[in-house]
Amino acid sequence: MKIEDLIIYTKTIKEREAQYVAYPAALAPELAAFLAQKGIKKLYSHQAEMFERGMEGQNIVITTSTASGKTLSFLLPVLQEILANPLTRAIFIYPTKALASDQYRAILPYLEYFGESRVSAGVYDGDTPVNERSRIRKSANIILTNPEMLNSAFLPNHSKFGFDFIFSNLKFVVIDELHTYRGAFGSHLANVFRRLRRVCRYYNAAPQYLCSSATIANPVELAEEICGQQFIQIDRDGSPAAQRKYVLVQPPKIIGSDKQYIGQVQVTEIASDLIPELVENDHSFIAFAKSRKNVEVVLKESRDKLETEHFFGASLTAKISGYRGGYTPLERKAIENKMITGVLQGLVSTNALELGIDIGKIDTTVLVGYPGTRASFWQQTGRAGRSGKESTNYLILDNLPFDQYIAINPDWLFESSSENAVIDKNNLLIQLAHIRAAAAEIPLTLDDISLFPDLGETIPVLIRANELTNMNGKFAWTGNTFPAGDFSLRNIDKARYKLINQENNTEITEMDEMQAFRELHSGAIYMHEGAQYQVIKLDLESHTAFAIPFNGNYYTMPGSHTNIRIIKAGKEKEYQRLGVAFGDVNVDEMVLMYKKLQFHNHQNLGFEQLDKPLAKDYDTESTWLKIPDNVVNVYRRLLQHSQNGQLIRNNHFEGLCHALKSVAMMATMTEREDIGVAMSNNAIEIGENFSGAVYLFIYDKYIGGLGYGEKVFDLIAPIVENAIKMVSGCQCKDGCAACIGDYHLDKAMILWGLRNFLEELEAPKGIKLVAYAPTLFIEKPFGFYELPEKWPEFCAYILERGDPLAAFLSAVPEVTVSGQVLTLMLQHDFYGEWVMEKTNKRSLINMISFYTEAPAEIELKVSIEPAADDRDDVKNKLQKRYKNLVE
Repeated sequence: MKIEDLIIYTKTIKEREAQYVAYPAALAPELAAFLAQKGIKKLYSHQAEMFERGMEGQNIVITTSTASGKTLSFLLPVLQEILANPLTRAIFIYPTKALASDQYRAILPYLEYFGESRVSAGVYDGDTPVNERSRIRKSANIILTNPEMLNSAFLPNHSKFGFDFIFSNLKFVVIDELHTYRGAFGSHLANVFRRLRRVCRYYNAAPQYLCSSATIANPVELAEEICGQQFIQIDRDGSPAAQRKYVLVQPPKIIGSDKQYIGQVQVTEIASDLIPELVENDHSFIAFAKSRKNVEVVLKESRDKLETEHFFGASLTAKISGYRGGYTPLERKAIENKMITGVLQGLVSTNALELGIDIGKIDTTVLVGYPGTRASFWQQTGRAGRSGKESTNYLILDNLPFDQYIAINPDWLFESSSENAVIDKNNLLIQLAHIRAAAAEIPLTLDDISLFPDLGETIPVLIRANELTNMNGKFAWTGNTFPAGDFSLRNIDKARYKLINQENNTEITEMDEMQAFRELHSGAIYMHEGAQYQVIKLDLESHTAFAIPFNGNYYTMPGSHTNIRIIKAGKEKEYQRLGVAFGDVNVDEMVLMYKKLQFHNHQNLGFEQLDKPLAKDYDTESTWLKIPDNVVNVYRRLLQHSQNGQLIRNNHFEGLCHALKSVAMMATMTEREDIGVAMSNNAIEIGENFSGAVYLFIYDKYIGGLGYGEKVFDLIAPIVENAIKMVSGCQCKDGCAACIGDYHLDKAMILWGLRNFLEELEAPKGIKLVAYAPTLFIEKPFGFYELPEKWPEFCAYILERGDPLAAFLSAVPEVTVSGQVLTLMLQHDFYGEWVMEKTNKRSLINMISFYTEAPAEIELKVSIEPAADDRDDVKNKLQKRYKNLVE
């Protein structure tokens, strides 16, 4: 298929002339001489502005376009100070080791010109040899590093190995690619910088902060949240830009034999058609794929087509290469050098090349699917045209909500404001991790209350845990661990699970607990770097899953149940017909089963129930919407049970959730695993004679929350409006995976529900009811209401399966059931308290729900009936051993 036939939109941004200004009067003559020698006779206007504001001591975030010379912008004030005061130290922080190394190469000409005795620099990361680390600590004016090294090496060792000299003379902290620090990563970095301020205060240093960022909606807010200082923004771009062409490509739709729309041609296939044309026409390009697997698929298929369908193809296959995580640093460096020298014409890469690593002169980019945020879109397309040549940028639209929203509203990419980068530096668990680390660095004092708002809550807990001790009004670390190494900056969940290839005992990957429950349960198919593995065992005690290579033609998706309980609302408001609230909730997620989906056509091959449920509950933050009653009543009338009652079908509440989640992710710059959207359990009661409000929750999938839910509360109006635009503008006829998540649902009904958020409308007639394919289920072995009669049989069953707490239940002599309440007959008051402890109670409810045909929400109670044996004798014996302690 020809790419020209699939183009649905083009936009050309005309050439922009440079705005030059003379060197600032305060620029040191020797710096001016160096610039002149390099052919830089004048500065771009933003470079001069940043130098002048920087010399005034202001903290600055610069947000000019890619390839606008931001490095020189923050380098000039730093070099000016170093040349005037050789003791000056500056720490440059980059999100990846590769980018730090690349930027070191960019400043080498300055080092060579002025000589090591005037300006010295070095990269200090996990790959730096010991002798080089020593040299950098001793003599480097500019230290290029990453957040992990600042957290685990610089701050914990501030009084050792020469770090004390660095902090005593620290004048600048430079943060490149500030926009990448969002979510858990940004929240952690903000707390690392709280600790940095403590250490700097200890050494009487007050560094100036210089940041660069891609275009986001709130760069100043993000810089101030992370650095804890006031900032100004420089955004007037004085750099030139060649003409840039943007091309949106829509893959063809696929229509089934029954004339039903069932999907579209894969974006990887379209990219594999386009790349050989770019190679034959001598274009230099980067193709950005969204996963490691897609990188390998596009690379292989492009090479295959070059070899078989193009005249000079066999000699051109070596002109393209992959670039992604999983390649060794040496391999990546060799690939970069081949691109710079022209040996390679193009790369197929993950977003690893988004951050500006130098790989030569590129004239074309190919985005294999929308990258998720406008910041990434502009960063990726900004890799082309950096040398002043015209560029072309292709965006191949995937069959996903973001992409299809852009298909019907392409101006959104070019005219709307960028997304907000969201962090929550006061998340209690993140704060606690860094309070522990801070105490180990310097004893906590009253001054630290200004840095850590929850210090008053955490210090007493840490004292009781024997990790802090009071030393004359200061709290010093007495724990045995190395607290700065006790957590990951890029993930909030300390529980980590490994996946092991059982055939060779090698580690395939690592992930957090809830992700492991969804992707590493027994029977799951896990895909990694183009290879497939089938999980054969998940060991919850060792946090290890074991898998074997797999060659089947299907993948798996987990079937889970989420129960959300409101703890308290912090903010409330009305928006049209919606009641909107934000506050704390408890989320109980339980993976119960999984379905097998065939590759390419995504046909459901059936469900399988897990041997044991995998459950995790946590407190987090959420925005919740009270759904209008007329929407609830109409949607409930459409609900259908599957043939054995195990699934609720024709559930249009799920379509609402899908549409709102897609738009909320766009508004908050989040990934799919950052936020969740779910209905309250009472939504799917079949019928309409049920009391109680029905809520839709948009919640943070992180313990304690990270601020996404609160941002949704603030942006609820544009989120609802854009969800209506996305669904109404989708090119499908009745509904598809992109707009409402499931072609079984009726798009008109989802759209009606969304519009009823704004005004009351009459429900549409002639609702689409799609026939579902038969599915096989393992029937649950017991009925909830028959448990009193079959209690011994039930206990024997769960004992045989080895479930936790099964032994306890087998010791319960009797149970009763009334409505949704199961009551355990126990023989001691203390046992009743023990059972009703939150974690134990939740585990018991999950187990009983899993093995019985139970109502949507069951309750657990206890009834105490003391045993007839002589308890006085037991008490007397305990009294002799523990005097005055036995009641």
